[in-house]
Amino acid sequence: MRNTLKWTIPFVIAAVVAIAAPAQERGTPAEAKQMVEEGLAHVKAVGPVKAFEDFNAPGGKWHKKDIYLFCYNFTGTCMCQGAINAQVGKEMINFRTADGQLFVQNLIALSKTKGSGWIEYFWPHPQTKKMEAKQAWIARIPGQDLLIGAGAYK
Repeated sequence: MRNTLKWTIPFVIAAVVAIAAPAQERGTPAEAKQMVEEGLAHVKAVGPVKAFEDFNAPGGKWHKKDIYLFCYNFTGTCMCQGAINAQVGKEMINFRTADGQLFVQNLIALSKTKGSGWIEYFWPHPQTKKMEAKQAWIARIPGQDLLIGAGAYK
């Protein structure tokens, strides 16, 4: 019996760690805000075109845990989207989230009126593909009719 427990306990611990691991892959609101701040610095350093190209590239610095950057111009065109590259270049001004928000219009309004801030909405999780509550930090790119954002699932 002792011998069985000696071998069973490590497997139980490994199973618990494996189950808990996906939860550790979730980013925090502070990490999302930090990524936006770093993204703004990158846009300033290399310009929007190169920065958006970098933000769209899978993996690397601009994809941490389940956090990624998204960018829109003020006419509603998606300029970068770290989770759904198929949206890049598409006009999304009338896009509605699962909870009915006119998402891009809300992002633009927030960027124009406050410069930056938080927005809450529902969005499919990139790993689970399930619709989940999310909050994102949005900031206007200085001197541009562009915005950048990153979110964290609740």
